[in-house]
Amino acid sequence: MSRYISKENRQKVKTRAKDCCEYCYSQEDFSPSSFSIEHILPVAKGGQNTLGNLAYACQGCNNTKYTNTENIDAVTGETISFFHPRKDNWKEHFKWSDNKLLIIPLTPKGRVTLNALNLNRKSVVNLRKVLILIDKHPPE
Repeated sequence: MSRYISKENRQKVKTRAKDCCEYCYSQEDFSPSSFSIEHILPVAKGGQNTLGNLAYACQGCNNTKYTNTENIDAVTGETISFFHPRKDNWKEHFKWSDNKLLIIPLTPKGRVTLNALNLNRKSVVNLRKVLILIDKHPPE
């Protein structure tokens, strides 16, 4: 299967995500790196180029996720699938800390995704600190 995604579908994915990473909620307007259209189920594992399998992701999340789709949950020891932006509701698996700097996992799926993609990596937390000062975080 080709990895080519049409310009039209790229724009649909970006618009649907409101210009935010669908994993860590970083905002493209404030990111030093460009964002990518990411295959939730990688092409290497049979994923398709359909809108239902595409997500908008910052380079940190996209590069870390790569072709991974699951990991072992440190609490239960079970293999758990990562958060799926098309099938899962972010607010069911994550919440913001009281100060809005950290993503807190609410479920095993949230926990493995947070840990595997390092959703609270230093650079993202630092960006959140600055964006809070200008009332731009968390994104709506």
